[in-house]
Amino acid sequence: MNNHMQQDSLFIHKADALAAEALRQDAAFDTEQWQRYIEQEIGFILPNVQRKWLVNAVTQTALSYGLTILQLWQQLPINHELRQQLLDKVLIHESRFFRHQPSIEFVTECALQHQRRQLANDSNVNSSDDIGANELFRIWSVGCASGQETWSLAMSLAAKHLTHYTILGTDVSEQALKKARLGQYDKRQQAIIPPHCQQFIQPLRQASVIEALRFAPVATDTKQIIRNSVNAHWQVMPTLKQQVRFTLHNIINQDPPTPHLQQVIVCQNMLLYFRKFDQRDILARLSEQCALGGYIILAPGEALFWRPSNMRRIAHPQINAWQKISA
Repeated sequence: MNNHMQQDSLFIHKADALAAEALRQDAAFDTEQWQRYIEQEIGFILPNVQRKWLVNAVTQTALSYGLTILQLWQQLPINHELRQQLLDKVLIHESRFFRHQPSIEFVTECALQHQRRQLANDSNVNSSDDIGANELFRIWSVGCASGQETWSLAMSLAAKHLTHYTILGTDVSEQALKKARLGQYDKRQQAIIPPHCQQFIQPLRQASVIEALRFAPVATDTKQIIRNSVNAHWQVMPTLKQQVRFTLHNIINQDPPTPHLQQVIVCQNMLLYFRKFDQRDILARLSEQCALGGYIILAPGEALFWRPSNMRRIAHPQINAWQKISA
């Protein structure tokens, strides 16, 4: 492990040197060209204040493949792996557990109400007109990054003894999703999990690294799994993984990641990276995937311009939620 850490350190120093050189030779690094490329691929707007972040991402990707920046640019249209590596480095994987507690509590209450309706219909043998009564309570966590929001929702529902649900976490970063699937995190993040949800985490065993490698897909980056496990101190309980799955998805230009309509779609702190017209398109797509009577939950203060005819905003002092009232 020490050798890996030394190699990583040398790699970072070399990448930093290349990034500094690219900044000095402004003509050799067309920032606007790379900004346009990122926006074209995933819709993200990278402001000039994040210029150094972008330069570092590009130079590190080029270095890891033994390419110059020009060669990297030429390879991107024909090399999917290279493109994904660049996007993984550019994206900001910012997330934390129970980031907005009122939203999580709202989703949990929706799931509880869904279960109560199921039980009521099950106990009434004459009630057969509600076709969707026995369906899973479906939640979609959009832009889930490394999984903290998704696992927070799972913990909150499990704490209420709910089991008839499924949560889908999606993101455009494969690197972030690998960490999300592992469900392994550091002590700092454990401290912010509420006491009633601490029951759904367990200390990380040494054997878990071997297990993660054993059950990982063939194309998985084994070095990344090892790094994640070395930095982690605990993991989510395996029982939670029965109701949770993660998949790669680009919200800006791809079809929905699942054919199922969702009772709740959580999309928080992601829209701010998009232009307003792209935000409208994303929200329209989410509305199509929302079940009638279901909810879309945004971050407080997010997309306040949105006025859809088929949705109504929920009057709530702490959350920014919209309910679908018509198809």
